[in-house]
Amino acid sequence: MADTKDNKGPATQESTFRKYNEQQGKAYAQHRRDYNPSVYQAILDHHTSTGGQLGTVIDVGCGPGNAVRSLAPHFAHAIGIDPSEGMIAAARDLSTEARTTAGESVFFKLSTAEDLGGPDVAPDGGVDLITAATAAHWFDMARFWPRAARALRPGGSVAIWCATGLRVHPSTPAAESLQIAVDEHTDTYLKPYFVRGNFLVEERYEGLELPWTLPEEVRRDHPELSVFDKADFYHRVWSVDEHFYGENIVLDLDGVEKVLSTASPVTRWREAHPNDVGTERDVMKVLRRKMEEILHGAGVERGKEQVSGATEGVMLIIKKKASGE
Repeated sequence: MADTKDNKGPATQESTFRKYNEQQGKAYAQHRRDYNPSVYQAILDHHTSTGGQLGTVIDVGCGPGNAVRSLAPHFAHAIGIDPSEGMIAAARDLSTEARTTAGESVFFKLSTAEDLGGPDVAPDGGVDLITAATAAHWFDMARFWPRAARALRPGGSVAIWCATGLRVHPSTPAAESLQIAVDEHTDTYLKPYFVRGNFLVEERYEGLELPWTLPEEVRRDHPELSVFDKADFYHRVWSVDEHFYGENIVLDLDGVEKVLSTASPVTRWREAHPNDVGTERDVMKVLRRKMEEILHGAGVERGKEQVSGATEGVMLIIKKKASGE
């Protein structure tokens, strides 16, 4: 991962997930649900209807492998890459039953997004679909896009998507007050631990660099970027009611703590406050107590506190021109 400069602070390197061990990777997988099948179907429909083939898919920044496991049954070859040894170990352990249309298991390799696993994994013109599920905001896009341009087969696609925040569903008692509490907690405790990638997610990837928005000197030095067709750019936003992660997520407050603890700013807060982790001063415990107060004030009995959450999302698909275009 390259050094980046966040929108509201000094230059920093996002290395939180890179340091994950296998146990952390499995916890991440357990508490981060897979995406709605409609997300994968939207990718497959656009990819195939615009000339994409179903040979090889590479999921970049694959984490514990959720996305590549879901896409594998549609492709002859499925590969997941991630720079975290812990994430790759978790992905291999969790993916033993996943199979491709050729009957292969999913192949995982330790690699950065910018290398795409190297020439043996992603030879020039050998990849049909490259995906990045809630991960592209950590990439050095000036290095990623030229590599993707070379690796993709003509007519291939790059599909990038991310969840843009857990929202309290209106069906939850005192939903509006709970949402205000979550937002205020984020601003007070977590925003100081945001890096550029977190702001990109918050802004629905509006500032994510695409092949045609890279700095002029990058585009000049990499003429291969011209293979990406701006005219075919696909952009879609999933609203709360469209269930980016499936149906509404109903969680008790233990579950809320666990899900929100997978966010990288929470990890960085805890690294900065090791003596407070697990105590009443822990950043997630502070939010939990505030949520309890609001729910009890709305008449919810102790021990029966639940929050119904829904997630918004955004998807970008960038096409490589077909041969001869």
